[in-house]
Amino acid sequence: MYMGKKTAKDLGIGTDKVFFIAEAGINHNGCMDNAKKLIDLAKKSGADCVKFQKRTISRILTKEGLDKPYNSENAFAPKYGDHKKFLEFSFDQFRELKRYSEEVGILMTASGWDEESIDFLYDLGVPFFKLASADLTNFPLVEHAAKKGIPLIISTGMADFNDVQDAYEIASIHNDRICLMQCTSSYPTQNEDINLRVIELYNSSFPHAVIGYSGHEKGIAITLGAVALGAKIVERHFTLDRTMKGGDHSASLEEPGLIKLIRDIKIMEVALGIPEKTKLKSEKECFIKLSKSLVTTRKIFKGEVLKRNMLTTKGPGTGISPTKMKRILERMMRVNKDIEEDVVINDEDLC
Repeated sequence: MYMGKKTAKDLGIGTDKVFFIAEAGINHNGCMDNAKKLIDLAKKSGADCVKFQKRTISRILTKEGLDKPYNSENAFAPKYGDHKKFLEFSFDQFRELKRYSEEVGILMTASGWDEESIDFLYDLGVPFFKLASADLTNFPLVEHAAKKGIPLIISTGMADFNDVQDAYEIASIHNDRICLMQCTSSYPTQNEDINLRVIELYNSSFPHAVIGYSGHEKGIAITLGAVALGAKIVERHFTLDRTMKGGDHSASLEEPGLIKLIRDIKIMEVALGIPEKTKLKSEKECFIKLSKSLVTTRKIFKGEVLKRNMLTTKGPGTGISPTKMKRILERMMRVNKDIEEDVVINDEDLC
């Protein structure tokens, strides 16, 4: 029996179907009303989980980093630290979003960017942790998150294979429910930088992990390719409006794209089927109509031994298959009744 690859079900967070994470991230622009609208949209789209980001700003940046001028058109404050603080929700706000997600009926989690945030999310009762690509080589944080014992999803952008191996080895010492996500950390990612075949590499290299895909590309076609290549958990950023101020909106899906992607992933899953080639019930009508049978080229009389020049192949496929012609001739089989010219030969006509 075909067992397939590990899925979200093996992590204890879903079924054996592709698990879709709708990444709200910081696309709420610091507004709780926007965050709740994103939760509503994730639920409406058919996503399995909505995900935000949680940081303790003073823990992830030095004073120099906090005070660095930030002149981007996407800046919400003149200093980078204040910009990040503007986009950050408090613990109480996250608790409110968790309650709201439960009311709506969708799982909610967040990427934890520091140990304090990981501890808070654990206490909040999220179904799994997500570590961003930026923290793949932050081994103390990888270990801290893994030790909590709940499923751990790790994005692998900005890294080479050795980095991924090292992070996985550290995490797997403490946790056997791990997902590695192929990811490219550029926004939006150019097609030539996607490298979907890394999904195949991960599936062969990490047989005990669930393998997924976190995409930052435009459109939905590439993500469907990721599913076709074996991604069992998929994450895509989404937004209420791509024209909104903020660095992630341009690489995010709006409502129509998000709904279509999740719909098409479900179609793709069904179409992928299993790696077994069999004749299908749905093909029976076409088989009869279009395939060929052994057919007489002239009238054959009862008792005659069949010769090659007495036989041709024509439709419909209701009689003896042409695959049996060689065996019939080698065995010098005879007909047990008269058969007219241009008539399908059946098994019961031979002896």
